[in-house]
Amino acid sequence: MSDLLQALNDSLADTIERVHHSLVQISNGRGAGAGTIWHSDGLIITNAHVVRGRNHLNVTLPDGRTLPAEVIAYDEARDLAALSIKVEDLPTIEIGDSRNLKAGQWVMAVGHPWGVQGAVTSGVVIGAGADLPEMQTGREWIALSLHMRPGHSGGPLVDSAGRLVGINTMITGPDVGFAIPVQTVKMFLKETIGAAALTV
Repeated sequence: MSDLLQALNDSLADTIERVHHSLVQISNGRGAGAGTIWHSDGLIITNAHVVRGRNHLNVTLPDGRTLPAEVIAYDEARDLAALSIKVEDLPTIEIGDSRNLKAGQWVMAVGHPWGVQGAVTSGVVIGAGADLPEMQTGREWIALSLHMRPGHSGGPLVDSAGRLVGINTMITGPDVGFAIPVQTVKMFLKETIGAAALTV
């Protein structure tokens, strides 16, 4: 491997290691999904479909601790949910800007597909914005060319610097996935919890 490729390989591995510090697993009594630590006081972001209809939720932290979680905000239409766990000083993910995404940009989706902890899949942005084919019109999406699987749901979509640009939400084909832009997450939190939730 050339020095340049080795440096790139090492850089991406270090980036994902940082992302793993803010990645959690969410168990709903029947299955499991992923989530991202948004705020150090225990605010977790995930998909609404990961927690739908489940009253006994548990969050497993990167350090192995498992804690009960409470749903504090829920939006089925945007497929977003915010959970709270009673713990402080958690590592958080760096927040990026999904408005800057362009077709061809390298991104990585992190989660727990088929129970594989902290698994990563990578690819490129197909497109971003409203009115993308196959998806509900009138709202923003990020279309992705990568290999997501069940268990990636609710996990972070990050750029090459490890900044959160979206929340993994669904697949529509073997190598086509969609994520919810982080700007939509910010709007969800502001509307449901308040501006304080936007301060990491």
